[in-house]
Amino acid sequence: MASQASLPRFFVYAPDSKEAGTHAKRYEVRAHHLKEIQPHMDSGMVAVAGMLVTPKDVAQAGEGQKKAEASILIIKAETIDEVRSLIERDIYYTSGVWDKEKLVILPFFPATKFP
Repeated sequence: MASQASLPRFFVYAPDSKEAGTHAKRYEVRAHHLKEIQPHMDSGMVAVAGMLVTPKDVAQAGEGQKKAEASILIIKAETIDEVRSLIERDIYYTSGVWDKEKLVILPFFPATKFP
């Protein structure tokens, strides 16, 4: 296996489902999601992770839970299939928080210095 530094990077865009109750479900399973992804962040496999919110939510900083629109991740892995497997095991995927039909995973080649 190659070192994390030399592995290809993949961009993951995982939009939240538009189904009613998705926002509540995201926060209901968030602790499990964070616990499961932490070892992959610690190892460097998940180089970047976070959620996208609306500009309105940014302006309302500190006023409760943000309404996520999507998650993004930059993942270092040998293959796109390895990335897909990691994403498909995530509780946000299995519980329906992420819209499985709109998931995007693409190779990523940064033009700037990157973790």
